Amino acid sequence: MPQIQYSEKYYDDVYEYRHVVLPPDIAKLLPKGRLLSEAEWRGLGVQQSRGWVHYAIHRPEPHIMLYRRTLNYGQPALTDAANKVNAQ
Repeated sequence: MPQIQYSEKYYDDVYEYRHVVLPPDIAKLLPKGRLLSEAEWRGLGVQQSRGWVHYAIHRPEPHIMLYRRTLNYGQPALTDAANKVNAQ
């Protein structure tokens, strides 16, 4: 039985991205023409850390799910005071 395949992460200045390829038996369960909530894609068996959002549908290949999350998701932001200390 084919398994869900996960890409390596790739990046731009704002987001990190990855795509997930669903095998045919799972892909047939995808609703047509809309993005999935986290609860829905987890319900299909997609397993990822927190913060990932299903952000686009690749119409030629809807079995490939496109995800993104902000860079440095989950890392505490430096406060102004910490920035000043680090700059010295």
